[in-house]
Amino acid sequence: MGGADGKTLKVTLVKSLIGTKVSHRACVRGLGLRRVNHQVIVSDTPDVRGMIRKVSYLLKCEE
Repeated sequence: MGGADGKTLKVTLVKSLIGTKVSHRACVRGLGLRRVNHQVIVSDTPDVRGMIRKVSYLLKCEE
């Protein structure tokens, strides 16, 4: 798993999706996150970075 050079990011959902915009919920779901404190490992690509940036107030991200 990983991008072109194998880099990955560990992303954790730390805040609830209640009251957030529909497009933000779609970004969180697109990252593979389902519930609060759920962690996923995603490849480090520009597309994923953009999704993380859009909903950064809901997430914790580690290299």
